[in-house]
Amino acid sequence: MSFSAPELIAAKRDGGALNPAAITWLLEAYARREVADEQMSAMLMAIFFRGLAPDELRAWTAAMIDSGERLDLSGLSRPTVDKHSTGGVGDKISLILVPLVAACGAAVPQLSGRGLGHTGGTLDKLESIPGWRANLTNEEILDQLETIGAVVCAAGEGLAPIDKRLYALRDVTGTVESIPLISSSIMSKKIAEGTASLVLDVKVGRGAFIKDEAQSLLLAATMVDIGRGQGVNTVAQLSNMNAPLGRCVGNALEVRETLDVLGGAGPDDVRELTLALARIMVELAGLDVDPAEKLDDGSALATYRDMIRAQGGDPDAQLAVATHRETVTSPREGVVTSIDALKVGVTAWRLGAGRARKEDPVSAAAGVEVLVREGDRVEAGQPLFELHADDVAHLDSARPVIETAFTLGDDAVTRSPLLLARVDQGLTD
Repeated sequence: MSFSAPELIAAKRDGGALNPAAITWLLEAYARREVADEQMSAMLMAIFFRGLAPDELRAWTAAMIDSGERLDLSGLSRPTVDKHSTGGVGDKISLILVPLVAACGAAVPQLSGRGLGHTGGTLDKLESIPGWRANLTNEEILDQLETIGAVVCAAGEGLAPIDKRLYALRDVTGTVESIPLISSSIMSKKIAEGTASLVLDVKVGRGAFIKDEAQSLLLAATMVDIGRGQGVNTVAQLSNMNAPLGRCVGNALEVRETLDVLGGAGPDDVRELTLALARIMVELAGLDVDPAEKLDDGSALATYRDMIRAQGGDPDAQLAVATHRETVTSPREGVVTSIDALKVGVTAWRLGAGRARKEDPVSAAAGVEVLVREGDRVEAGQPLFELHADDVAHLDSARPVIETAFTLGDDAVTRSPLLLARVDQGLTD
């Protein structure tokens, strides 16, 4: 059967459905560079407006997966389960969750990326640990999963390689915010890494990629549908991202907070979300273990230290400390009625913790400490935030944003729940 890119673009533009063979041909031809970037950009725009039906999306994702290699984890003695977050402000959950679930008896292959936007990604955070390395061979990944059960490393170039080209086009054509395209991008890489089960932490709120709960539910159900269609046992958990997660936003700062939680302390919300996701992961892995016990008895911390050491890092090394700090105080007595996660994230970015372009460096020490929570009563002059930066210029850039990141009122407010809906069914269930 022969296909033509202009005909397929026109069919989708006009609201038609593409059959699996056509989708496979299109993505394979694009991978061979027989379909031009201009043509694929037009198709992405057509999908942005017309969407993809479940059958189309499954075929699209399968073709993305088949564009590269798949890790084979079937030889491991442990059941495999992973987690993916759609991204949030102060979201250091993976740093705690991976060793915790490994301590419960699973193998957790967390193939992660670097951040683009307000704060660093998981790899940026771990790279603030002296000596730690993100790039591992497939053999090193498998060995570490078998012996320790936990690995956090860079996704290899061979996993769903076409996604990198498609994302670059989406980024410059205004087609990033498409649920089918977001879903296929996330799930193609996660499925290619070879895990048997997957938990998705889908954020919703001011600091999330998607602000609307109904749209986040749709994204969650779409990804669950894709995962299950590929034989991966997939569950999604919606979580609230109106306010920052935990106290710390920034690379080394979040590693310190990770150690607090692994040591049995740390912010309640970080512990709550970590345990909620861990319990789902342990359930999917078929393990009869209470993750709270492994967090409280030091097992998770010991696994974390083993994981860091196995990747060349020194778990006892001194983390970077900012040379410049500044405290932002409350202008009056009152109740903190909101803390805007997005503005806190932008503040961290202006302080140097994030990047605007992929090639930009990030500061290990920069970031924000959030000293109060929504609902707290504060006095005039009470510290609300502490800013960390490597120089005064970054502080000056960040100050105007953080000064608008909170609101004060006079009446008590009830904190919104952190855990929202659990999504066990896909679109076609």
